[in-house]
Amino acid sequence: MDFWSEIVGQGAAVDALERAASPEGERELSHAWLITGPPGSGRSNLALRFAAALVARDPGDREHAFAQVRARTHPDVAVLTTQKVVIGIDDVRGIVTTAHYAPAEGRHRVIVIEDADRMPERTSNVLLKALEEPPERTVWLLCAPSEADLLPTIRSRARSLRLVTPPSEEVARLLHERDGVPFDAAERAARLAQSHIGMARRLASDPEALARRERSVELALSVETLGEAMRAAAELLKVAQADADAYTEQLDAVEREDAMRGLGLAPGAAIPSQLRAQIRALEEDQKRRATRSLRDGIDRILTDLLSLYRDMLLSALRPGAERADLGLVNLEQGDRIVELGDRWGALRVLDAVSAVERARERLHRAVGPGLVLEALFADLVARQAAA
Repeated sequence: MDFWSEIVGQGAAVDALERAASPEGERELSHAWLITGPPGSGRSNLALRFAAALVARDPGDREHAFAQVRARTHPDVAVLTTQKVVIGIDDVRGIVTTAHYAPAEGRHRVIVIEDADRMPERTSNVLLKALEEPPERTVWLLCAPSEADLLPTIRSRARSLRLVTPPSEEVARLLHERDGVPFDAAERAARLAQSHIGMARRLASDPEALARRERSVELALSVETLGEAMRAAAELLKVAQADADAYTEQLDAVEREDAMRGLGLAPGAAIPSQLRAQIRALEEDQKRRATRSLRDGIDRILTDLLSLYRDMLLSALRPGAERADLGLVNLEQGDRIVELGDRWGALRVLDAVSAVERARERLHRAVGPGLVLEALFADLVARQAAA
C-alpha cells in the first residue's frame, strides 16, 4: 500500500511533501511548515506521516517509523498537543528545548505542534524565537485551521501548505477500503460528516453517535416556540455531554491502565502515597480533556445545524426541485427541509446561518455551552416571530 494512501483528496500537498522528504529534495525542505485546512481534512495525520518520512532512512522504513511516530515513541519526533483550551507557555518552552537535540536515529529531528492556533500571543512569541534561529537538522510542523490563526511573524517564517476539503466520495472509499465499512453506510457517514474524515469514521462505526446526530437535527427542525427552544437547548446539551463522555471514558480508562502499568502497579491496586502526584496530574489532564470535548461536541452540533440551514437554503433558492437534485447533506430529513425552506424563504434561512455563526463565536470566547445553545434557539424563535 502506498505510504500516503490514507491522505484523502490532498494530491498537491502530498506531492510537495514527498519531494521535500526525498534525499534529492533537501533543497526544498523548509525548516518550518504551516499545514492549514478545514477540520477533518487530515492536517495532523498528514503532519505525522511527513514527520515519519523525514526521519526514515529510506522509503522502506517509513511505515515502521510512522508506527513509532503515531505511538509517540520515536526518539527523533516530538509531538505537542493539548487537552486544554489553550497551549500553555511552559509546554512550548519544554518542546523548544528539545529542538536543539541532534537526531538520534533518523535524518532529521521533527517537532509537530497540533492545534497551533491554540497558542496565545505570549506563548507564540516563545515559539517565534525558536523559529528565528532554527537548528540545522530540526524541522517544525505546525497545524492550524487557517494561516490567520497564527501571528504574522510566525507565518512569515514557515512554508505554508493548504489542504482542501476532500470529496465525500473519497472519504467513503477510505472508510470502505481501510475500515471495512459497507459502502452504503460509508457513503452516508461521509455525507453527514461533510467530508470530516474523523467524524465520518465515528458515524460509520458508532450507531449511538449516528443516533445523537440525527436527534440534533430533529430537534432543530421542531423548534417553533420559546418553550420548545429552551427544551431543545437543554436536550442538545445532554446530547453533547453524552457524546463527550462516550469519547473520553474509554480514553481515560486506557490512559489510567497504562499509567498504572508504567508505575509498576497492577490494575485496581492501591496507589502508594509517593506515586499519587502522578495519578492526580493524569486525572487533571483528563478533566481538562472532558471540558474541551464538551465544547468540541457543541461545536459539532452547531456545524450540523449549519448543514441543515445550508440544505434549507438550497431548497428555498430552487423551489420545486427534486430532492435528489438539491445535493442535500441531511437527505433523510429531506421532506421537512424542503417544507421549511419553502416556508421560511432564503433571507430568513440566512438569518439562521448568521445566528449559528454568532453561537460559534460565543463558544470560542468560552461562554458556557448551555448559554450558547439557549441564546441561539431564543434568537431563532425571535426571528421566526418577527417574520
